[in-house]
Amino acid sequence: MKPKEQYVHSVFESIAGNYDIMNDILSFRRHKAWRKFAMKKMAMKSGDNAVDLCCGTCDWSITMAETTKTGSVIGLDFSAGMLEVGRRKVKEHRLEDRISLVQGNAMNLPFGDHSFDYATIGFGLRNVPDLVQVLNEMKRVVKPGGMVVCLELSKPTVQPFKGVYYFYFQRVLPLLGKLFAKSYEQYKWLPESLALFPDREKLAEIFRETGLHKVESYPLTGGIAALHIGRKEKLDV
Repeated sequence: MKPKEQYVHSVFESIAGNYDIMNDILSFRRHKAWRKFAMKKMAMKSGDNAVDLCCGTCDWSITMAETTKTGSVIGLDFSAGMLEVGRRKVKEHRLEDRISLVQGNAMNLPFGDHSFDYATIGFGLRNVPDLVQVLNEMKRVVKPGGMVVCLELSKPTVQPFKGVYYFYFQRVLPLLGKLFAKSYEQYKWLPESLALFPDREKLAEIFRETGLHKVESYPLTGGIAALHIGRKEKLDV
């Protein structure tokens, strides 16, 4: 692994057991509403299949499997600890027959071209060493006409909300990580990862530069998160 990959891997291995609790804190308990909005825009149909990159503890994988009813979902993550928590949740939802979990690298997907109707990544794109490489891999594995979908933290632009949020994210969040998850350094790293990440408009531009079409981007909860959707061009008949 490269240095960033090694560090990110160690972070998520160490916080896996408390990840869901901290997700509530990190997003002001809004992450479920954000996923609901994403699912509405995706408009999955019965029988559709998907790959969920950086699937973590499998919340989005489970939502997609429940929505597509007869379709299959593959959840991929490089953290064995996160996948173990996700595996328990998949079992609790009785979805073992339709959700497969794979330990792997989002930079080099172990799937063939044109394999999925959807490729999603939730709160993981800012953690990868090369987001363009990941988006290219997502585009490669979706079918012509398929969707590449990213739900990610973003950067508020409107004051005073922007100032309040950054104070919370940079100063308060690491302390909450220390209090609830005994992980001050790991949660101190999260705002640092966002600082280097493109804002909503720049990420939409990157989507287009990778060759995705009909790109949509939506700010969520004052811009603290964003949904991006791009479509793979259909083949000429």
